[in-house]
Amino acid sequence: MSGEPDGWVRTAREGAVLTVTLDRADQLNAQTPATWAALRAVGESLDDDVRVVVVRGAGRAFSAGLDRTLFSADPGVPGGLAELGSLPTEAAQERIRGYQAAFRWLRSPGVVSVAAVRGHAIGAGAQLALACDLRVFTEDAQLRLPEAGLGLVPDLTGTSTLVELVGYSRALEICLTGRAVGAAEAVTTGLANVAVPTAELDAAVADLTAALLGPDVGAARETLALVRSAVRNGPEEQDAAERAAQVRRLRTLAGRD
Repeated sequence: MSGEPDGWVRTAREGAVLTVTLDRADQLNAQTPATWAALRAVGESLDDDVRVVVVRGAGRAFSAGLDRTLFSADPGVPGGLAELGSLPTEAAQERIRGYQAAFRWLRSPGVVSVAAVRGHAIGAGAQLALACDLRVFTEDAQLRLPEAGLGLVPDLTGTSTLVELVGYSRALEICLTGRAVGAAEAVTTGLANVAVPTAELDAAVADLTAALLGPDVGAARETLALVRSAVRNGPEEQDAAERAAQVRRLRTLAGRD
């Protein structure tokens, strides 16, 4: 994968770790449809050797959400909300489906994604952090979902993952009030795995990444799949999934596969 910016997204590969950086520091990494197209392309080009994806923002913010130009009332602004609202219903939904694909690939089979969240993670920025499996916050980080206050809804996969993390009642309150969730609360509620001083963010992410790469590849990927399925499976279905996964591991260890 190239390290060249594409839609203000930059990638860097080191062994089994792919780092994806939103690279609009002067705009607090505000996102546009070009950003989502670039993110989707990264997901589509993943190879089997990638085990960890780290998502971060350049500069002092993870992402301040949508680029302000998208809020123009002029339907002639390409990619703007007004243009999207002027499309036929099916076409508009299909457009949003494409945007959502830029976020959903972060839960690709066999890949653990980590959001390194510094400063603001607002709207689309919050949903990008939520799309990852794990989140490391700096102590000054704040996550907000202000969409309802703007007459909109979170539509970039954020609602399902938020409810998974913090439960129905707290998720509803966060979405409808649009309030900021600070780092301390994020850790307490499970939104963040850990919060560290800003100067320690890179080291904390590196330590977490090294730990994630520690287990056997096959065992790690089977475990990842099990934990993800446990969110929605009933007990019997999940028990069956555990049995099947363990038998696959035992056969592999015995050299039968």
